[in-house]
Amino acid sequence: MHGPATPRPTRARLALRARGLAAVRSFLDTHGSLEVETPLLLRAPAPERHIVALPVPGAGYLAASPELQMKRLVADGSGPIHQLSRSFRGGELGRHHHPEFTILEWYLPGATYREAMDQTEALVRWVAARLSPPDAPPRLDLDRPFERHRIADLFERLAGWRPGADVDDERFAFDLVDKVEPALPRDRGVLVHDYPASQASLARLCPGDPAYAERFELYLGGLELANGFTELADAAEQRARFERERTAIAAQGREPYPLDERFLAALPRLGLCTGVALGFDRLLMALAGLDDIGESTAFRWEEV
Repeated sequence: MHGPATPRPTRARLALRARGLAAVRSFLDTHGSLEVETPLLLRAPAPERHIVALPVPGAGYLAASPELQMKRLVADGSGPIHQLSRSFRGGELGRHHHPEFTILEWYLPGATYREAMDQTEALVRWVAARLSPPDAPPRLDLDRPFERHRIADLFERLAGWRPGADVDDERFAFDLVDKVEPALPRDRGVLVHDYPASQASLARLCPGDPAYAERFELYLGGLELANGFTELADAAEQRARFERERTAIAAQGREPYPLDERFLAALPRLGLCTGVALGFDRLLMALAGLDDIGESTAFRWEEV
């Protein structure tokens, strides 16, 4: 059981955050990435059944991520880009969740999820080396290479079954949270990859094994931090997947979001590309040994 977190001094929280932001920017700058900004108010968020975009009556929706807009920039020739953006999601509040949070999202044209996994691992080490918070417990061994596992292998070993292309959402989510994630090492980074196709609505399928998609997630100290994948660049297939997601959203009793036709029109120009979305507040939590996401932000949610 976790009791209430002891608030950290304001200056310490702000200093940790400032060092982390500077470290992220310096890493991506050295890798030739250009920082961009995209709108926070959207007409058409990506339809994903597990993410609730917050409506702004008469105006649209607050961005749950900058994903679709950043892909449009890549399709128009931006080259490698990144963004540290405020994002908003409904129904997410707890020790590891705020409804408003900072997401780091970056795109690597010409790269697959394999190269993106390598870069994500390198980014975590870079940021950790530049944080060095004096009060952080030495609980992470970042000198050790991050473990890498296919998610189907983890499920087979830890949950007793092997998910395929189309899995039961509830069973998959329950066993992931109840059986798989608790068994991951707490002292190092872990990259879990090759998710069932139904669990990766915007990702390219694995060549030769279309039951799975080229998607990965990063866990650090047992905390899920990042989601990345080789981007699907087939507009017709993406439209069909979006329609399936909109049907699932409607089945939940929610109003499906309109389709982003500008994004779908840009997809054929995207080419080979990989994107990664990383929860910046959670990264600070993991590296500084914090138990509550509010200790990595200027204000805890209940203080707003």
